[in-house]
Amino acid sequence: MAVDVAIIASTSPDFPLTLRCSSWDFPCSQLWAIGNLGILKNRLLGFFCTTRCPGNVIVHTYDLARAMRDSGIPVISGFHSPMEKECLDILLRGTQPLVICPARSIERMRLPAAWRTPLAEARLLILSPFPAHQQRPTTALAEQRNRFVAMLADTIFVAHAGAGSRIEGLCSEIIAQSKRVYTLDLPENAQLVWDGIRAQTVHGLIERFLNHHRPTA
Repeated sequence: MAVDVAIIASTSPDFPLTLRCSSWDFPCSQLWAIGNLGILKNRLLGFFCTTRCPGNVIVHTYDLARAMRDSGIPVISGFHSPMEKECLDILLRGTQPLVICPARSIERMRLPAAWRTPLAEARLLILSPFPAHQQRPTTALAEQRNRFVAMLADTIFVAHAGAGSRIEGLCSEIIAQSKRVYTLDLPENAQLVWDGIRAQTVHGLIERFLNHHRPTA
């Protein structure tokens, strides 16, 4: 499927203000985009989960993803880890705006078939800060991408992050930026709560997300 890739310079009115004004060390002079840039006008919920995720967390995260889909909450993520990919499959069956941020350039990117309908319906944006020569995801690019997602998100949800993991380290950076960070209130997430992340039930999270993330585009 042929798609148009837009290049957004930092001087463009479409360039996210949060990237211009951020105090994070993330130099970004332009972006590459496929899809509806108007989605960035929403208050986006950032979603993260480490590669290894306990079974109890998986079950509750499925419930949360279905509730977010049914509630129309706009979500941004790299959707790269197994749990993130599973939740993307759930969210794509909804109608809410989504932003997918691959850890690589999106020039000459082959779009999965499941992305084509939401793209045509203008409820999907694929966004990358990486130039054409960075065609393959790497650990370093994934770390940069996760920071990029966190910068664009208004609120963060972390399904799980193992002790000492890169996602746990990112959480410390996010908290230092005074952003809201939430996780599921489960024993497996006790370390995240100890780190200063707010824990809630699935119902409690949906209430908070709905109050803060009603879609506008």
